[in-house]
Amino acid sequence: MRVNQSSPAPLGRWPQSHRPMGIGFIMPISDLSAFGSTPRFRDMVEMTQVAEELGYDAVWIPDHFLYFYEQEPTRRGVWEAWTTLAGIAAATSRITLGVYVTCLGWRNPGIVAKMAENLDEISGGRFVLGIGSGWNEPEYSMFGMPFDHRFARFEDAFKIIQPFLREGKADHQGDYYQAHEAVNLPRGPRGAEGGPPIMVGTSGPRTMRLTAAYADAWNSAAAWHKDASSVVPLLAQLDAMCAEVGRDPKTLVRTVGSTIALPGALDRRPDPIRGEPAQIAEVLAGFREIGLRHHAAGLDPTTPASLEQYARVIELLDRS
Repeated sequence: MRVNQSSPAPLGRWPQSHRPMGIGFIMPISDLSAFGSTPRFRDMVEMTQVAEELGYDAVWIPDHFLYFYEQEPTRRGVWEAWTTLAGIAAATSRITLGVYVTCLGWRNPGIVAKMAENLDEISGGRFVLGIGSGWNEPEYSMFGMPFDHRFARFEDAFKIIQPFLREGKADHQGDYYQAHEAVNLPRGPRGAEGGPPIMVGTSGPRTMRLTAAYADAWNSAAAWHKDASSVVPLLAQLDAMCAEVGRDPKTLVRTVGSTIALPGALDRRPDPIRGEPAQIAEVLAGFREIGLRHHAAGLDPTTPASLEQYARVIELLDRS
């Protein structure tokens, strides 16, 4: 597989920031989340509006149906990501909105692409489509969706979504998904430039190769990084994949996420970065120094007040 150099989006399609490394936060969307109690939609709108006023670059919404882990005694309900994003998009005006990340095994890929186009329209060109192959088997079994051949299903879906958004049409006869001379109409505000950016969340070699060939951006998926050193081997893999498919690695945006423990942390997020604001800012500067273009913070807790606390960390980072 050799990449067509006109196929991957130019770096400029990624949301612009006045920072070398944009800063976002991950919205709590489940029961027993870092919000404390179950966040209501009004809470999520308020937090996004606070972040927008404070100068955050992005808000990211996880896409799950249920959090169910063997080590937890109860199942945690989750609000549906896409409809939540649409409501938040209509209630904001500047902040980038993204799904972190949507599982392509749960929805027909043509419908995912149509939803992405419509969210880009609602937001006025502020949407990022994050995609992945999924991992949490109980969510699949709950709704009778197949868990097998996840990479093959992901590849099929991606080969429909990418041209559907970039070129406005798709014709793909795969083993799991098909598109029969499908057209993407009407187009949103970025239709002429190929629609919203596509970010793939993965650390698997086969999916990373697809990312290098077709995506705008990469995210380290479910890994929560406590420092930049844990990201460096993944970046080397990405560079190798770009070389394999003939892509300039500088045109692939790299992003990661971390848990940030703030005063009053509920310890409901894994592997937190802890410390005083200056210490946390120093850790974030390490991510920036290895060339990452965006960092998504899973704040613990995540509330309007903690977003203001984290803004102090962002100020220190901006000055460093």
